[in-house]
Amino acid sequence: MRLLLVTGLLLTATAWAQDGAPGKGIYTCTTADGRRLTSDRPIAECTAREQRVLNTDGSQRTTLPPFLSPEERAAKEAADRRAAAERIAQQDAVRRDRSLVQRYPTEAAHQRARNTALDDANKAMRISERRIKDLGAERKPLLDEAEFYRGRPLPAKLKQQLDANDASVEAQQVLIENQKAEIVRINTRYDAELARLKKLWAGAAPGSMPPLGELPKAAPTATASAPKR
Repeated sequence: MRLLLVTGLLLTATAWAQDGAPGKGIYTCTTADGRRLTSDRPIAECTAREQRVLNTDGSQRTTLPPFLSPEERAAKEAADRRAAAERIAQQDAVRRDRSLVQRYPTEAAHQRARNTALDDANKAMRISERRIKDLGAERKPLLDEAEFYRGRPLPAKLKQQLDANDASVEAQQVLIENQKAEIVRINTRYDAELARLKKLWAGAAPGSMPPLGELPKAAPTATASAPKR
């Protein structure tokens, strides 16, 4: 293992030397017990410590970092990956905040966007409410006809019409509940954005705040349909 460490250190030193001034380097380091060592080649006693590489005139050419074991190298690479991921996440957060401010320079602009997003959900809910009202009107003559069969089985056609009416009403009620959930989701999203925007408008640095987080998802769209008459 010691031979492998020294060999790796020599290879590393060669790479460093290629970037330095021509001529032989002077390696110097301080051991864990305080001894200062100097050599014309990488110092085996200092494989785990930083070594300064000097030119022949005593000026510093470069620094040779500690030679890491495979376990140490793996740990360092993992730490480097985490740091890189954090940098990318921070850059993304800055871009998102800047984009948010550009999209909504004022609270009025943000409110207009909220109203537009809510408009479709409100329209869909009103359509379903009107449809339920129409279905109620369609059901009245069916119920009047069913009075003639009180205490007796309904004709198959009449029963099918009543069942279809019930199914249509139920489907519209599901759609209304979905749109109510969508309105809650939209308002939750815009409330969170507005709170963040107020801080950004007040001078908070982009990317300096925690992320908005995952917002509630839209309710699934009902696909139920009434049976054919």
